[in-house]
Amino acid sequence: MAAVRAAKQALRAALQQRLRALGAAEKQRQSRLLTSKVIAHPKYQESKRIAIYLSTPDEIQTEEIMKDIFKQGKECFIPRYDPLGTHMDMLKISSAEDISSFTLTSWNILQPSDDDSTREEALAGGGLDLIFMPGLGFDKKGNRLGRGKGYYDIYLERCMKHPSGKPHTIALAFKEQICESVPAAEHDIQIDEVLYEDS
Repeated sequence: MAAVRAAKQALRAALQQRLRALGAAEKQRQSRLLTSKVIAHPKYQESKRIAIYLSTPDEIQTEEIMKDIFKQGKECFIPRYDPLGTHMDMLKISSAEDISSFTLTSWNILQPSDDDSTREEALAGGGLDLIFMPGLGFDKKGNRLGRGKGYYDIYLERCMKHPSGKPHTIALAFKEQICESVPAAEHDIQIDEVLYEDS
């Protein structure tokens, strides 16, 4: 376990450096390319209930995908993390504009405030068909290097217990985030698909 943890830390540092070196225009170019890939993707087209992360500057930008989710009349859910633990919920939003009312966490991620109890949590309802996964690094086998808190792995375990079963998972990555291999521990859940420029 300790060896895997150390390997993950080293890879995280290398990937963070690689992302810092990526220019804004290049990030935008790859984000646009991936947005078109997603919108044309059969899994996306057939999914009704979709969870998507609100991107930070070093992630594939998800804003246009989110707008398309609403344009297609699909239901959109976004993560709310508990900053003090490892719990995460996927809460329903009613429009892309909804986000302007969110609060910024200490990690610079926008999310509904803790006292916002009016939104549907995906697993309290019909579950999810598709989750777009953020991450720092990925390999072609579907191993994902997150930021070390395990929110998504724990959430996917909860999804597996839901009557609708585990949603399809797609990671969105810059090609610079694709690794030869990502160290994985037993509790790490593999992603069904990693989308990047050359995939």
